[in-house]
Amino acid sequence: MSDRFTGLIKVPKQPAARLLSHANAELHTELEAPASAPVEVVLAELEQKGALIDMLHLLAVALPARERVWWACLAARDTLKPGAKVPPPLAAAEAWVFKPSEENRAVAHHAVQHASQKDDTKHCALAVQFHDGTLGPGDLAQHAAPPGGSEVSAFSMNIVAIAKSGKTLEVAAKLLIDRALDIARGGSGRIEAQTTTEGA
Repeated sequence: MSDRFTGLIKVPKQPAARLLSHANAELHTELEAPASAPVEVVLAELEQKGALIDMLHLLAVALPARERVWWACLAARDTLKPGAKVPPPLAAAEAWVFKPSEENRAVAHHAVQHASQKDDTKHCALAVQFHDGTLGPGDLAQHAAPPGGSEVSAFSMNIVAIAKSGKTLEVAAKLLIDRALDIARGGSGRIEAQTTTEGA
């Protein structure tokens, strides 16, 4: 297996198939790896088969909640024009990452409710809202969220970032995958395109 997928200390030591099932997610690529294969093994096979979108989907499922939201926030930042004001959903999601309180979750929920239809960064706030498998803060916590709601929101934000990047799928997806792997190793995810160097 490639060293690219070693040391993912943040990823649960569970079969990839179990994590995907828990998030109600399916990969489009037919796998040769057994159902008991860990995330690292499945990622290596997906890379070998050029299944970049499935790699992103699996990473969205495998990352823990805070790391997943942060990964989505980095992708959202990619979509902003230079000097643009940070949209409320993105600001709320970033605040929750640094302090994952119910108060900040409520702010993220509020930001989703008032976001423009054109504001793609609401995917980040939705990933916060659904992060624990419930519909949101307060009374909403008594109701189950759509299975995998947080995971699919983070995945969607990364897909939007690819579409808006102006780069080829291979180049754009590689950066997002490398970010997720860096985060999964305990890094910041702040890496530049065409390199694996960690940022500040």
